[in-house]
Amino acid sequence: MTSNTPSTPNTAPQTARNLPRLLLILAIALIVAVLGGWYVVRLGTETTDDAYVDGNIVQVTSQVSGTVTVISVDNTDHVDANSLLVTLNAVDAEIQYERAKSNLARAVRQARTQYYQVQQLEAEVNQRQNDVRKAQDDVRRRNQLASSGAVSREEISHAEEVLKNAVVGLDGTRHALAVRLAMVDNTTLRTHPDVLVAASNLRDAYISLHRTQIYSPTSGLVTKRNVQVGQRISPGVALMSVVPVDQVWVNANFKESQLEHLRIGQSVHLSADAYSRNVDFHGTIIGLDAGTGSAFSLMPAQNATGNWIKVTQRVPVRIALRPEEVAKNPLRLGLSMRVSVDTSDTSGPILNTQTPIHPAYSTDIFDNELRDANDIVESVISANADRLSSKDLNL
Repeated sequence: MTSNTPSTPNTAPQTARNLPRLLLILAIALIVAVLGGWYVVRLGTETTDDAYVDGNIVQVTSQVSGTVTVISVDNTDHVDANSLLVTLNAVDAEIQYERAKSNLARAVRQARTQYYQVQQLEAEVNQRQNDVRKAQDDVRRRNQLASSGAVSREEISHAEEVLKNAVVGLDGTRHALAVRLAMVDNTTLRTHPDVLVAASNLRDAYISLHRTQIYSPTSGLVTKRNVQVGQRISPGVALMSVVPVDQVWVNANFKESQLEHLRIGQSVHLSADAYSRNVDFHGTIIGLDAGTGSAFSLMPAQNATGNWIKVTQRVPVRIALRPEEVAKNPLRLGLSMRVSVDTSDTSGPILNTQTPIHPAYSTDIFDNELRDANDIVESVISANADRLSSKDLNL
């Protein structure tokens, strides 16, 4: 007896045949999901790898000419502000300084002499005035006695001649006094023209002597040292540069098509090629440049020519970094950076419109030069004027 039982179809070969198709569908779905997520993220960011670290390169120059005798630092050395960098031969400056001190002392003493001469001539004027009054009294008494014959006419004539001579002498002394007063009138010893000129020369000589020692205007690393011992230098020639490594920023060059959503104040995520991907930097956009890089190049492109080809322009965007991150992972000028800007917040301004209230950069190494010179001038004047009272000097 035969039984008819239904046979079960073998589906294993069919599933094996459909597996590559399923894997392909899954791969396409995964790729679409990744690209979709990447696109969503990209909607709120602008990125570029055309970004570099920038900073101040402070040139160290001399304000006087001279021969270099000492160089205190070299490339890669760290210096503080007001650190001695270069020393020049100071022999000539010392001679000029001592000569200027002597000239000021002599000017003070000559001014004192002029004040004394004024006092002397004032006393002579008083004496001449007394002589005139005496001669006038003699002439008057003799004229009163002339009617009685007690005084001869010859004696009266002689008294009148004495009066004329006294008047002429008074006029001459007054003119001499006016000449002396023209030199010292409405002045004191410290405001006398000769003293002022000599004091200015002394200040100039002192500052020139002080500037034979060249100090660092800021703290940072020394680079580009060009000066050598024994070299004769002139004012304004760059001797070396100091780079303040704590005052760096990033210039990111964005395409013109990326500028629409960039605003001042937006947060920035950065990474440096000099460090691993695990080292992150954070910053803020503080300004967009006034033009493209080609507009400020040494030879700007001439687009009016017939062979013009459109080139996508880039605009430098300045990014301030967090000081604590830079201190932890120092950056050098020119290092490449990768920049990603969060453009989700577009409420900030596009251009800076506020004028800075305080100077962005400054140095105080020259602040005491004139003050120290004034102290030297005052000491020289006091040493040569202590014999005159305040009344004598019109102080």
